[in-house]
Amino acid sequence: MAEEVFLFGFWGSPFSRRVEMALKLKGIEYKYIDEDFSNKSPSLLKYNPIHKKVPVFVHNGKHLAESLVILEYIDETWKDHPILPKDPYERANARFWAKFIDEKYLSAIWKSCTCEEKEREKAVEEVSELLQFLENELKEQRYFGGETIGLVDIAANIIGYWLEIFEEAFGVELLRKEKFPKLCNWANEFVSVSAIKENIPPRNKLIAFLRNRFGIGNTRHS
Repeated sequence: MAEEVFLFGFWGSPFSRRVEMALKLKGIEYKYIDEDFSNKSPSLLKYNPIHKKVPVFVHNGKHLAESLVILEYIDETWKDHPILPKDPYERANARFWAKFIDEKYLSAIWKSCTCEEKEREKAVEEVSELLQFLENELKEQRYFGGETIGLVDIAANIIGYWLEIFEEAFGVELLRKEKFPKLCNWANEFVSVSAIKENIPPRNKLIAFLRNRFGIGNTRHS
């Protein structure tokens, strides 16, 4: 019996793209449904009545929300190309960093991009301090997962691809190569992998979407 796998997402969401990256890495066939945030589908509201947001993952009628929860479910259900380490300590550590990215980095990055000009320097410094943690965590590894892409790499797609988009759309500078050489090299390596490259939105389309949504011209945001 063929398995039914559905993903409700949004083309510009780093969260739903996380799930697609994991599915591609593992070679899982799925059907993707792109949501219109101004007119959410009845299926999305049915499967995620609490948050009413993407991503929502449906496997043989069972549904899950929240990208990190979905990633763990996928990894435990389909064993090929594991994205979580087997070692209990390394596994717990990966969970820590993935959660840390969601709880700390996202709000700090968003604040640095959208705050008033007078508050930007402090906000950018906060992002810089957080990025240093990831710079140190990479050590001499190719990926956060070692030689293969893992949970932390997928969770950090917001830094590996979206951060550069935010920089251009909002006119800020956050990920400087001279300060974060390991992170920059990791980002280049990460987005060059076919399973990742296939699941990132077109750069110009995403920049235009952000500028249009927040009423930003082609000049620095203030």
